[in-house]
Amino acid sequence: MTQGFSPFTQMADGTIKQINPFSGTEVWTVPGRGDRPLQGPQVEKNPIEPGEHACAFCWERKLETPPEKARMLADATVLRNVLADELDATVPEFRRIPNLFEIVTFDYWNANYGLEVDEELINRYMATRYEHVLSVVEAKTKKRFDGEELKAHARGFLSGGHDVIVARRHFVEGAKDSSQLASAGTLNADEHARFIAFTVDAMEDLYAKNTYATYVVAFQNWLKPAGASFGHLHKQLVAIDDRGRTLRNLEKLVLDNPSIFNEKGLDVARREDLVIAENEHAVLFAGFGHRYPTLEVYSKNQGRPWEHTPEQIRGVSNLLHMAHRAIGADVPCNEEWHHQPTEVECAMPWRINLKLRVSTFGGV
Repeated sequence: MTQGFSPFTQMADGTIKQINPFSGTEVWTVPGRGDRPLQGPQVEKNPIEPGEHACAFCWERKLETPPEKARMLADATVLRNVLADELDATVPEFRRIPNLFEIVTFDYWNANYGLEVDEELINRYMATRYEHVLSVVEAKTKKRFDGEELKAHARGFLSGGHDVIVARRHFVEGAKDSSQLASAGTLNADEHARFIAFTVDAMEDLYAKNTYATYVVAFQNWLKPAGASFGHLHKQLVAIDDRGRTLRNLEKLVLDNPSIFNEKGLDVARREDLVIAENEHAVLFAGFGHRYPTLEVYSKNQGRPWEHTPEQIRGVSNLLHMAHRAIGADVPCNEEWHHQPTEVECAMPWRINLKLRVSTFGGV
């Protein structure tokens, strides 16, 4: 029987030992240390000059990034494969662009699985803005190519499996200095919902375009201590061909006990008074057994993210947005998405972990 399962053991001095029921990770919470205030890294407050564009993700520097795969407008319209000569016809709220330095490259998929490039699309793009492709390839390789050789180096841009979802703003509206970054929490609820919906759309598309991918990893690194290269709000998606040991072990647990996420996740959170907020479609609670302090959002609905209705996606987004607003823009954090892989039959809820990078490991 798992009804009485508890991941917590409280010692006489008040120390709480937590065990994550899915990974087996054990964490000790020592009295007093959990009361420390959240504190982010010290950030220089440099004045922002009018028209300043802080990084390559900024809209005004769009030609420094690879060709767009898609963009979402403020009315939630998604435009796909916007060619270079049409980039200024609309102002996107979010852009989906290939990562210039892929974790899993197009060459990997091509050499190992025979994945082919979308010849028509790349030919159209190079015909409309050849110089854009040339400059991006040169920035990546530090070499200059031409003709078919240039095309060969650029082929992963529109057919690769590592994408970045970039928000329009680098700083909040009316920012006076460089410390006033636009984070997920500074978006309004509607903007954040479109951010989440656009990421879900990209995830579905990556699965559809690469049938060899067994999993699409989605994550967000916020601020340098959490691994972000730029202090510009963005998420990343990476198609991979190996789900890894952790996920395979989790699949076995779910096969043995299809109710494990309720019995050892949500039910425990409710019983231990860890639930922070809840709506019709999702639950936000304080996670347990994580190496970093973690907030978890569970969808109450079955299916992969793109199988959710717009209302169900909005329910998840609202609670995640609430968590980001509560944490604030100054705290480094990682947002990790987890979902049921396409090849896996056992049901797994769509869930998002928001990990606060406020601890420094010692002696590990």
